[in-house]
Order: sequence, then structure tokens, then C-alpha cells
Amino acid sequence: MTRWRIFGVLRLAAAVAGIVALSSRFVYGLGFSSFASLNFFGYLTVQSNMVAVVANVIGGVIALRARGEPSWLPGMRVSVATFLIVAGIVFTILVTQSASRGYLIEVPWSDRILHYWLPAFLLVDWLVGPGSRRAPWRTLAIVVGYPLGWGAVTLVRGSIVGWYPYFFMDPAQVSGPGEIAGYGAAALALFAGVATALLLAPAVEERVVDARVLQILRERRRTVRARSSPDP
Repeated sequence: MTRWRIFGVLRLAAAVAGIVALSSRFVYGLGFSSFASLNFFGYLTVQSNMVAVVANVIGGVIALRARGEPSWLPGMRVSVATFLIVAGIVFTILVTQSASRGYLIEVPWSDRILHYWLPAFLLVDWLVGPGSRRAPWRTLAIVVGYPLGWGAVTLVRGSIVGWYPYFFMDPAQVSGPGEIAGYGAAALALFAGVATALLLAPAVEERVVDARVLQILRERRRTVRARSSPDP
């Protein structure tokens, strides 16, 4: 089985895992009296994982067919990977700090898949998977713009329905608008930082490989010269 086909199967498997985990998390939420379907789809993690399912299906089918991928796919892969990686980082922080705020966040297996395993797979797929990794720098506009728009809509909706997906967006749980803006700025910086690292990764890898190849060529030239030089 070729590398393309291996990652094609893995991407489709990741898509199935995402669908199963999202469905299970929805059913898990139904067990709580405070659960609301619209609120479930208001989480950035849920929206990101839904897009990740689509990206993995597209990437998987293309990999199995071993044909050229559309020019927009690398940008989509970077965006989705960034969203899920940041979601995993934020989720880990929330779980870690929940005890200090007097409550405990349960982490069912579905959340482990959505916040840990799938982000890890997308990162590995981007770094070593087949296909183009030449995503345009304008991808940063999407990576920052979407969370910014989502945050604005969430704050407006929260003021109407009285629900916020994360404590740092709830005016009742923070000191005021300044703290909300501070958390938002930190989140946007994290999105931009992760995306920048992913965009730069291929170029850094190429430089490392080129430097290694150049070093090998130089060593071979020295060896050839040493063998061809006459003995004293």
C-alpha cells in the first residue's frame, strides 16, 4: 500500500471518528437538563470538528485516487488543523483550571477524540502526510477572521439568551469587558501563532533537508578528492 493510500485510509478513518465523537458528545449532552441543541452547535470546537470531517473526507478521497489536489485544499487543511489544535490547548487549560474555580469538567471519550486525538492526527498529517503543503499566507486572514466573527456573534447571542460557551466570554464570570477583550486577544494571537508555525513548517523542513543534502555532497567530494590525490 502506497503512502498516498495509507493516509487516504487514515483521513477517512479520522472523518468517521469525528462523526462518531460528535454524535456521542451530542447524546452525552442530552443527559443534562441544561443542555440545548443550539448551544451545542455554538461551540467553536464543534464547528471546527464538523469542518474537519469535511476536510478529511475530501483529503482522503483525493489521496486514495492519488491525483492532484485542488489549490485551496492546503489552506483548508492549515485552517482546520489550527482550529482543532487551539481548541485542544484551550480545552486542556479549562480542564486544568476548573478545580480552582470550584467545579469539575468531565472528559468523556468523545471529548478526548475531539480535543486530543483528532488535533494530533491533523498535525501529523500536515507535517508528514502526502500532498501539497504550500498554503497561501492569506490563510491567516481566515484563521483569525473566523474566530473573531464567531466571538462577536457569540457575545451578542449570549447577551440575548444568557448563555456563553466559555467562562471567559461570560460577563458574570469575569471582571468586565477589558478581561473579555484580553482573553480574546490572547486567543487570536494563539490562532495566528499556530497557523504561522504550520505555514512555515514546510519551508523550515526543506531548508533542513537541503542543508543535510549539501553536507552529504560535500563529504562525498572530500572523500573522492582524498582517494584521487596521489600518495606522498
